[in-house]
Amino acid sequence: MGEFDLIARYFKRPARRSPLGVGDDCALLALAPGMQLAVSMDMLVEGRHFLSTVEPARLGHKALAVNLSDLAACGAKPLAFTLALALPSVDEAWLEGFSRGLFALADAHGCELVGGDTTRGPLNICITVFGEVPAGAALLRSGARPGDELWASGTLGDARLALEVFRGTLTLPADGFAQARRRMEQPEPRVALGQALRGIATAAVDLSDGLVGDLGHILDASGVGATVDADAACALIGIDGAAGLDLAVRRTCALAGGDDYELLFTAPSAAAEAVQDAGRRSATPVARIGRIEAAPGLRIVDAAGATVAQAFTAFDHFGPEHAA
Repeated sequence: MGEFDLIARYFKRPARRSPLGVGDDCALLALAPGMQLAVSMDMLVEGRHFLSTVEPARLGHKALAVNLSDLAACGAKPLAFTLALALPSVDEAWLEGFSRGLFALADAHGCELVGGDTTRGPLNICITVFGEVPAGAALLRSGARPGDELWASGTLGDARLALEVFRGTLTLPADGFAQARRRMEQPEPRVALGQALRGIATAAVDLSDGLVGDLGHILDASGVGATVDADAACALIGIDGAAGLDLAVRRTCALAGGDDYELLFTAPSAAAEAVQDAGRRSATPVARIGRIEAAPGLRIVDAAGATVAQAFTAFDHFGPEHAA
């Protein structure tokens, strides 16, 4: 099967938002009046971002999900995406599963494929996603202010637990491991929550490299500091059997796990009910896990307010830790 046959069979679909669809040198997107274009790109490399054992359908889902998560953190509505795909060979069973998982998530969010590229090489997936947000309404990293509360969506640390089971450093009950593996391989981007938080949240970031590291982006951009309740973060681990693990392990997973793809955001204390309502309207749990302060730096405490001495390191693509 040649390159263009591959594209036609597995990735070409009727266009809805793009006047051209797939097949021209460029895609064209028309924005509604008063909207700004939000653009993000993520690359997934086998052995670095995913294991070779992941099911193709889950990988297709995740490849798009990590990009939609960036749009969610901006409060943007998904519109379209492009796909650049390097394949070691043409494996039709793999392509069928990958494209099925990819398009299932794309259809769920009304996001259409409008172009891309394919080539032979080590398995590598690069997606660029496009969304729209009302002018001036985008959630940014730079808006946090002293006195704001720090919130997280959904669950934390689940994907890191699965990774540690794969590494052989801990064990989970079979059901718990299945839950954790699904969270690692098939995360759900919080797109609806991101849009519901427009006008409420003061800053936001998606959690890809671990809470401590990604929170640092907000603190640096906003020129503020923060205190995080490590026990409140640990309480967001959503895996059966995790409560029996060592506390230091649970804190590492929740605060420095990576691959959560939840939203971390700030909001004034007076907006707490509005935040909770945004969570209800988007069917996404939200929880307070800290506060923003004027003093620079990050302070991690336990539920009693005592300093947690344990060190936490964010994932670094050029550091010694691998995501898979």
